[in-house]
Amino acid sequence: MAELKLGDYVKAQKFNSLEHDFEGTIEKVYENTVLVHIDKYDPEDRVTVTDFNERAVVSKKVTKLLKASPEVPVEDAKMDA
Repeated sequence: MAELKLGDYVKAQKFNSLEHDFEGTIEKVYENTVLVHIDKYDPEDRVTVTDFNERAVVSKKVTKLLKASPEVPVEDAKMDA
């Protein structure tokens, strides 16, 4: 499994009150879970998604990477003296 990182677009399995799989963007990465902003979901889950404030903490084991976030080049930070 690819290492999940901030900004990745993922698909997550249904759980608890969510009756269907959903897709979203990773907002925060924890040791075994990720916080996902739910972007795409089944209309039947609308009330639950709203109750969750369009976010869910999901196990990395049930999260599938759909699109990696773009790599941001690190620029050399030089201070003028």
